[in-house]
Parts: sequence; structure tokens; C-alpha cells
Amino acid sequence: MAASTTSLKLDEEIKGKIRRLAEARRRSAHWIMREAIEQYVDREEKREQFRQSAIAAWNDYQATGLHVTATEADAWLARLEDGEDVDPPPPECHG
Repeated sequence: MAASTTSLKLDEEIKGKIRRLAEARRRSAHWIMREAIEQYVDREEKREQFRQSAIAAWNDYQATGLHVTATEADAWLARLEDGEDVDPPPPECHG
């Protein structure tokens, strides 16, 4: 994948922090900034996927009314944590 140049303005304080961190890690300031941006974008993409999944689940609930209670989910998770079954089925959704 071809890289392209992007410029951004940073205040002197953050530039100094990046420079010091780069020296401590024996990396270039460029590497530190790329790594920071990559990690941020990856994290935010995951958050957005989670948010979209929650919206879809809410819309599905609104349309069907199907759900499991917190008590039912907690009991199932407790069985998993206790190792009772390797693959217990999750509780059935109900209206």
C-alpha cells in the first residue's frame, strides 16, 4: 500500500513529549506518531462496530420484543465461569 504525506500542526508541548518518548524508545518521532494514530483508529473502529451492533440489537428488540433478562444472562455466564459445561447453550430469547 502506497503511503502519502499528511501534515498536521502540533503544539510545542506535544512535540516535546513525542520527541522524548521517541528517544526513550529508540524510535523516530515519525514512528511514534504513526503508531499512535494507528492504535487510535483501530480502537475507534472497534468502538464504532460495537456501537452499531448495539443499535442493531436495540432495533431488533424494538421490532420483536425478544430478550433475555439480566438474571438469565448472569446465571448462564456464572455456569461458564464455573466450568460446568464446555459449551452450554445460551438462554433462549423470549417476549
